[in-house]
Amino acid sequence: MKHWSLHNDLWNEFDQLQQQVASLFGGFPSSIRSYSDGTFPPLNVGMTDDTVEIVAFVPGMKPDQIDVSIDQGLLTIRGERPTSFGQQDNDEARRYAQERFSGAFRRVIELPDNANPEEVTARCANGCLTVSIAKRQSSRPRAITVQ
Repeated sequence: MKHWSLHNDLWNEFDQLQQQVASLFGGFPSSIRSYSDGTFPPLNVGMTDDTVEIVAFVPGMKPDQIDVSIDQGLLTIRGERPTSFGQQDNDEARRYAQERFSGAFRRVIELPDNANPEEVTARCANGCLTVSIAKRQSSRPRAITVQ
């Protein structure tokens, strides 16, 4: 019979394992709240030197079906995707499988401190909602001339 003793090294190994697992799933920014597989709409979040860019993939939706708001550093995208069953919407059609999401949705993204909520544009085209938020002037990169 072996006697197991827990050393501090074991806890360090657990910490390393946790970091490795976290890095596997590190493709999603921690600022996207309540993300899970199958969440609608899927999002891409990125930055340029001048803006914070959020792209929500909303195929089949019209701009008037989507609400975008900013409050206290949080960008909220909400709406409702209508239920559809192919080309027919009738009571006689019976589904046995459905992979397309339908119903109400809400996504919340925490914005970085340098995002300026006063300068926001949103446009919807080809199934993509693109929200651009300007960065504050003080946080934008600039070249400084050395004299």
